[in-house]
Formats: sequence, C-alpha cells, structure tokens
Amino acid sequence: MIGPARFPVVGIGASAGGIEALETLFSGLGLDGDLAYVVVTHVSPDRESLLHEVLGRFTKLPVIVAEDGMPVEPGRIYVLPARMLLGIADGRLRLREHDPVQRERNPIDLFFSDLARAYGEYAVGVVLSGGGTDGTLGIKAIKERGGLTFAQGSDGTVPRHPDMPASAIATGLVDFELPADAIGAQLAEYARSFGVIEGLETAAAEAAMSEIHALLRDQVGHDFSGYKPKTFARRVQRRMQVARLHRIENYVERLRADGTEVTALFRDLLINVTNFFRDGDAFEALKLRVLPRLFEGRGAGDTIRVWVPGCATGEEVYSIAMLMREHMDGLRAVPRVQIFATDIDDPALAVARSGRYPEALLDTVSPERRRRFFSAEGGSYVVVKAVRELCVFSPHSVIRDPPFSRIDLVSCRNLLIYFGPVVQAQVIPIFHYALRPRGHLFLGTAENVSQFGDLFTPIDKKHRIFQARDTERSGAALPLAISGTQLAPFARRSGQAVRPPPFNPESGASVRQAVESHVVERFAPAHVVVDREGDVVHYSTRTGKYLEAPAGLPSRQLLTLARRGLRLDLRSALREAIESHGPAFRSDIAVEGEEGRIQVVSITVEPLPLREGADPLLVVLFHDQGPSLSRSDAEQRDARPKPGSDALQLEHELRDTRERLQTLIEEYETALEELKSSNEELVSVNEELQSTNEELEASKEELQSLNEELQTVNHELSGKIDVLDRANSDLRNLFDASGLAIVFLDRDLIIRTFTPAVARFIPIQDSDRGRPLTDFAVRPAYPDLAEDLTRVLTDGKEIEREIEQPTIRDGNRRHVVRISPYRALNAAITGAVVSFVTVPAVG
Repeated sequence: MIGPARFPVVGIGASAGGIEALETLFSGLGLDGDLAYVVVTHVSPDRESLLHEVLGRFTKLPVIVAEDGMPVEPGRIYVLPARMLLGIADGRLRLREHDPVQRERNPIDLFFSDLARAYGEYAVGVVLSGGGTDGTLGIKAIKERGGLTFAQGSDGTVPRHPDMPASAIATGLVDFELPADAIGAQLAEYARSFGVIEGLETAAAEAAMSEIHALLRDQVGHDFSGYKPKTFARRVQRRMQVARLHRIENYVERLRADGTEVTALFRDLLINVTNFFRDGDAFEALKLRVLPRLFEGRGAGDTIRVWVPGCATGEEVYSIAMLMREHMDGLRAVPRVQIFATDIDDPALAVARSGRYPEALLDTVSPERRRRFFSAEGGSYVVVKAVRELCVFSPHSVIRDPPFSRIDLVSCRNLLIYFGPVVQAQVIPIFHYALRPRGHLFLGTAENVSQFGDLFTPIDKKHRIFQARDTERSGAALPLAISGTQLAPFARRSGQAVRPPPFNPESGASVRQAVESHVVERFAPAHVVVDREGDVVHYSTRTGKYLEAPAGLPSRQLLTLARRGLRLDLRSALREAIESHGPAFRSDIAVEGEEGRIQVVSITVEPLPLREGADPLLVVLFHDQGPSLSRSDAEQRDARPKPGSDALQLEHELRDTRERLQTLIEEYETALEELKSSNEELVSVNEELQSTNEELEASKEELQSLNEELQTVNHELSGKIDVLDRANSDLRNLFDASGLAIVFLDRDLIIRTFTPAVARFIPIQDSDRGRPLTDFAVRPAYPDLAEDLTRVLTDGKEIEREIEQPTIRDGNRRHVVRISPYRALNAAITGAVVSFVTVPAVG
C-alpha cells in the first residue's frame, strides 16, 4: 500500500484518438500541484514516442519520460516510454521491456491494476479514447480498492474511438462520465475535497452514519451496521465526491430526498474484490463435495453442463473451469464439459473471451495453478487453451431470456444481491428449472434460497451449496398477482400449490373478512385457480372428488389431475374462457370416482378480475348434479329414453367423437415432445455456432489492436511531418536571408536543391531540379568541376578551389568554390554540397 507521502495518483489510459483527448484534458488542467499524473498509451515498440513533447505544449506542469525506479511526485506528468511496460510500487515507477515475441496488448490494465494495489483509495483511473477493452479490468481493480474512476463521455468532446471508454462505462463502475475538457476541472476539485474522510470521524458524523445505515435498511432491505466503519466511511466519501457535497449532513439530506442516490451508495458498498477463487474455502468445498458427484457414473459419451449467469469479466468461470480440468485429469474416461458463461454486458464478455488478465488480478491463484493454467504474454497472463475450450461465452439475461436446460451445476455468486425480492423469487425457480434432477446450485456467501425449501436442499449451508429436489420440471412459472396482492411465485408444475400467508389477527383484518373466509371454506363449491397454461396455483377444499394425483412425478397441470370423463369438457371450457374472456359452462358430465361410482357434475370456468398487467388467471368451479350413482344406476339413467327419437344415437356418436378427439390430443402431445427434442438439438447447434463466433471475436480483437497501433503510428508520423515542414520552412528562409550560393547534389551529380544566390554562378532555375550539374556552364569557368566532384564522392575529403572572374571595372574578381561530401545520419556519403563564396577585393 501507499507509503508516508499521501497524495492521489491519476492513471490516464488512451489509445487510438487519445492524443487529441490528452491535449484537451491537460489544456484545462491548470497548475495543480496536489496530484501526480501517469499517462499510459498504446505505443508501437518500433518507434520512439514524442508524446512528452506534444503534451508539453499544452500544460505548464513538467512532463517527464518515465524511468525505472523514478519516485512519483505530485505536480508532475509521467509518460510511458516506447518499448516498455509501466507499473508502480512503493511510490516508484517500475519499467520492464516488452516481450518482442508476444507483445502485451493491455498495458493500461497492467498499470491500473498496479496503481490500485499500491495506492488503494488514493488511486484515480481515467479512460480516454481508444479501441478495444483495455482499461476495463483496471477500472474494476481501482473501484474495488476504493479509488475514483473516470471515462471520456460523448457529451462535448466526442471520443474519436469510443470503444475503450464505453467498455469501462458498461461495467457500471465509472464514477464520472465526462468530456475530456471537463475531466481536468473535476480532478482539480477532487484534489481539493480529498480530506473529507477525516471529517467523518467526529461524533456528529457517527450519528449521520447511523442514519445512513437506517436509510439503507429501510429502502434496500440490507443492514450495513456491521460493515467495517473505515471502509463504510470511504464508500460514503466517494459518493459525496461524486455528488459534489462536502458535509456529511448535506449528503444525508440528499439520501432522504433521492432514492437513486441510496441505490448508488448501496451498489458502491456491494463492490468487493472480484478475483479468481473468491472465497477460497467455498471453492474448495465445491471441489470436494460437488465435482465428484458431477462426474460420478459419467463416461466419454456423456456431457457435464455448467451455467454461470452474470459471469462479468470471467474470473468465476475460469476458476470453475480450472477445478474441472484438475478433476478431469485424474479420470480414465473423460466426459465432455461445457461451461455456459452469460451476461448482459457485451464489453465484459469481450474481456472474458480474451482470457487475458494483469498479474495483479491473479493474487489468489496458487503458483502451481498459475504455471499450469496460464501462459505469460508480455505483462499479462492468458488462460491456456485446455481451460478456455471448456467455456462458451454468450449474451443472455437471466430475467428476460429463456433459461438453459439439462444443467448439472449453476454457479451464480453475488448476482442475486443486486436483485430485489420480487426478481429473486422469479430467478431462483428458473435455476431449479434449468437444473437436472438433483443438480447443484452454488451461491455467494450473502445469498440464500431459504424461501424455496421445496425446491432445494442444502448440501453445505456455510458455503451456500444446494441440491435441486426431484420435482416435476414442466416449466418455470412467472410471479402471479391476484386482486392486486403479489403472491410468492410458485416453484413450477410441482404438485404444490402456492401457500397463502397465514392469517394474523393483529394484522387489522376485519371480522367480515374472517366470516367470508369461513363461509367460502365450508359452503362454496369445490374450485381451483389456474393460469392460462392450465397449471393450478390454488386449491380449495374437497377437490379430491374431481381431481386425482397421477402416477409418477407430481404435477400441477389441471388436465393431468382431472379424473376420467372430465378432461375433454374441461379442456374445451378452458379454451373457450380464455378466447372469449368470459365464463364457459359445461353440464351433464359423468365422472368416475372412488369404488367405481359415477358422479354427474357441471363445471364453470370464469376469468378472474386482476389488476392491469397481471398474468391472467381462471377459476374452475365443480357443481354436483344430484347424488353419486353406482355403475348400474348410471347405465340405467343413460338408457332412459330422452326427448327426441334420435337422442340415444346422437349420444353414442358424440361419445365416439370424444374418444377419437382424445386420441388426436394424445398424438398431438407426442408430436410436441418430439418438437421439444428437436429444439434441444437446435440449442446444441447454436452452442457450436457461439463457439465459432467467439473465435471470430478473438480475430476481430487482434485486428482492432493492429488498427490501433497503425492509428498511433499514423498520428506520430503526422506530428513528425509537421516538424519536418517547419524545419524545411526555416531552412528555406535561412537560405533566402543569408544570400549563400549553395547547390546540393546526389551521388550521380543530379541537382537536388539549391539556394537562389546560386543563379549568380550557374544559370539554373527551379525546373532544373533533377538534371546533372555538368549540363550547365559555371561562371567563372571551372573546368575541373566534374573531376573534383568525383574525387570528393570517392575520398570523402573536402576540396576548396579559388577561381578568378575578369571584370571591366574591378579587374579580376576572386571566388572560392568549396566542395564537401553530403553525409547521411549513418555517416554514409550520399552526395555533395557545392558552395560559392565571393572574396571581397582588398584595398
């Protein structure tokens, strides 16, 4: 951690298009001596960087090229040199050379991770324009250690390449999304407000903290009174800085008035160090208690399927994959393993797919596993192919999208804590639906499934490992609402109805409600409540005469539970009520009951009035038509003549039609099962296509990286061209102003350029560039010019001749001709320089 010198250090990462953003940022910075700045860019290792010269023109702060072991001091800007990777430790910069074979593609992540580890809450990360996802993991590391994070936004100064800042913003861990010209001002304000945390240790501040605990408990349902006080204070301070408030009392007022700020503080408090094998004891329990069960009885032709929803940047996924690979290496017959890692955050998935992590994020990976499952590339570590090929990454919402199926293990650690109780009640049954019978669920230490004891049984309560109970898996249900009252979502078609909350006399229920409940229970006809799929969500008493549990797994499907003779009429009545949105009635239905007795019944199906937007429900009422009859009495009843001569014949035809219809229904259900099987095959094909897509994504990332390098080189070349243009202009003005007569030749004595004063000695014009000098006559005569030029090019020694030019007024005028070799930067002779100097007359 940080040493005695306590001042914030700002890490700034940029790539393609980042030079303009850096210029804009530092132009608005001013003279601020409270912060140190370290700039890390994607620099080509084959070229020298001129970034320090460029930035020096836009800021009054000293810009220094970083050196190994250089102490970091406030009020200075440090720039990454070419061919180097930059780190920081113990208040000093650490440099190491790029690997020429495997070049590091994420130097920003490397530095930000080191910065977070070394400076903690004093670390600041800024991500500017660039392509790819470099900086995302670094921002995550800084935020987890309590630091402050920025990303260049599109309001004002638009990033030329928004991928890098957009990836950081998508993590939800960026405190400020600002245009580049506003980041400098915000950094200065941050430096001035950095001492706020000391003000949170007074008695008044402690009282305010207690009130913040109460607000969090009331509004989000989590009690943070047991949170580490210092850590809690730091998180509060970060939110105060983001809200630009300097007094704790003002922040408490903001929390009272703004529910979104309470949620933002809650999210900040939940941020913790996300790394490999987080909660190592839990992963050890998973390895010892779950993995052997997953592989038990599985051969080479079997597949073990794992689902990791909310995988973020992939650390949890690869941790499980490493455990799987370790177990697989000890087996003779190795089954296929598929780990489906899903998230709604596409940039985070891109980071996970690359499998590339800074060394600072591998602290919890043992040296043995690091050697075995990672390969060092530059300053990063890349997951090896044997682990990477087990994982399939895909965008997927656990709430919105259909779940995976036939899963052996669902690992959802520290995702449910972000959901409210209603969504949790929806998600946990979805996990149960996705799991095979007796599959396993692995949750985070702050999560539980205590409300769903009918779905899961605990294997290891301490480490939150659960096993799915054997229940019917016909489909996962959605939350239901009746008369505006939200009920707990039923588990699935499992044969267990939703249990209404127990009656509490102290809850304010009136006597009228109690009487009505008693009358309904004692005197109302038997009834059930079903959803539009026919699943029972509520049973009344005395339904056993009409419903019977089938053999096999329990079910809540009403048509499966209906007794013989009732199903066809019940099915048609349900369909009629759903389609017409009104009541449907059927009568004279003979139902075979206990001991072969026949009960003639009528049924009424009617939609329930619900609040707008709730899932439709229907109530099914059963009415007896007279007492139950023996089979012989029922046959006699059926044999009685009925009004109309053809009534009996029509009844027989109707019965035959019903039997044929029942046969068609069974064939339809068989076809439906076949369609489900085909759908599973299509899912498997889709998984293979996803794997191919991941390979294409990896190729795309490599091309993006190459494009960034080319853009950076192009920007540097543009800068050098500007410098050359200025130098050429300076030389041209120098030649014009000095009056020197000089001509420049190449090795073939071809004229390359010349000064205007040469025209006094050689009759050449601008159009004569590219012609040999020997084509022109020199005034005064110089017959040995060609020979002297050849000797200079051969020997490399300067030659000086004095020639005379007769004049009428002054007699002979003397001139000195000097021929010098033209040497390139490597000292090679590439031409000659001929200069003419007039010697003034003496006396």
